[in-house]
Amino acid sequence: MPETHAKRDVVRVPDVVDTEQEIEAVLAWHDDNARAAIGTLLDDIKHLRRQLALTEGVMSRGMARNWRPSYDRD
Repeated sequence: MPETHAKRDVVRVPDVVDTEQEIEAVLAWHDDNARAAIGTLLDDIKHLRRQLALTEGVMSRGMARNWRPSYDRD
């Protein structure tokens, strides 16, 4: 019986993202309302911090080779 492989689309993510383009995209999404854009970004940060905390809670130190996540940028 022949082997079948499902075709998977690979999405390439650029290593360097142009920050100016990202800023413009965020503002455009919020109809150039900077306060709404900042609010959404702050909500995203809160969500990601919660996800990181949950992951840290269930992740064993052996699995991560004693790596601990950092919640702040250095």
